[in-house]
Amino acid sequence: MTTPPGRPRKTGTALAERGPADRFAALADGTRRHLLEDLAVADRTVSELVSGLDISQAAVSQHLRVLRDAGLVAARRDGRYQLYRLVPAGLTELRDWLDELERFWQDRLAALGTYLATQHPAARPATQHPGQPSDHSLEGGNA
Repeated sequence: MTTPPGRPRKTGTALAERGPADRFAALADGTRRHLLEDLAVADRTVSELVSGLDISQAAVSQHLRVLRDAGLVAARRDGRYQLYRLVPAGLTELRDWLDELERFWQDRLAALGTYLATQHPAARPATQHPGQPSDHSLEGGNA
């Protein structure tokens, strides 16, 4: 049975197998992006992260779970506190994926340019209309 198109289902997929789609979905929310910015500065507890937001601690915990499931943050126990930290590898994988996508489109656009150049070799600059100054007259400084 084939999987329908769209976002992959989360059926026990290991973090290493999750792709950029899950990470982009996690980053789609402004609150989660704010949490990542805070965690980029230092490891923080949920209560420290709540202080900069206008949402409940439970909501912050849910956002952190989404980020953790996407492989963008990790948690560790420190006494009775749970400290969250940014996982730079998750962001690096996104950047690598975007770089690959950019290379793909640059190659495609270069191929299109080559094709258009071979199909329309007679494409010349527009002819000058009478009374219109030429580029050369402007360069000389004569007004």
